[in-house]
Amino acid sequence: MSQSTDPATLRFYEVEAEEYCRRTGSFPSTHLAEFLSFLPPGASILELGCGSGRDTAEMIRLGYDVTPTDGSEEVARQAARRLNRTVTVLEFSDLQQEARFDGVWAQACLLHVPIGHLPDVLSRIHHALRSPGVLFASFKEGKGEGRDQFGRYFNYPSSEMLGRTFEEAASWAGFEISQSPGRGYDGEPATWLECKAFR
Repeated sequence: MSQSTDPATLRFYEVEAEEYCRRTGSFPSTHLAEFLSFLPPGASILELGCGSGRDTAEMIRLGYDVTPTDGSEEVARQAARRLNRTVTVLEFSDLQQEARFDGVWAQACLLHVPIGHLPDVLSRIHHALRSPGVLFASFKEGKGEGRDQFGRYFNYPSSEMLGRTFEEAASWAGFEISQSPGRGYDGEPATWLECKAFR
């Protein structure tokens, strides 16, 4: 099993793919417009953890060149059916692109990367970005690793820990982090940490 993948978490998405995509597929992320504002029209975008394909669908509608990926074969199949295009099955630690994308959209997916492997994954994303380029990634705030009621692994970082991890991973041209209240798939209240890192 790849270092960026927790087996129990991947198993959840394989088994629950249809229901997960049904429940999360209605509306694009509220942060998508902000991410796109940093990119030129028609920019090349890699989406990591595309889930139902809702955000990919919106970016395609707006004229962007999107490469959707997900770590779960069954989730990727669900998204491909919705998008009518191939969705690549990609684990984060298998990303090996070099200066290919203007943006990387990683909404609520890097939060499943075991914390010790997060710097490597962020370094790979940094290499995949052109300069200038931007990464958007969101995490659930917490006090360290844990699991939710479905058995899914979360790295649950603090803002300070995330800042140090991004700094350790690569020489970003800039880094911003903000917080917002919300809920996760489990329905539990959460504080979301939204990160923008610039190449």
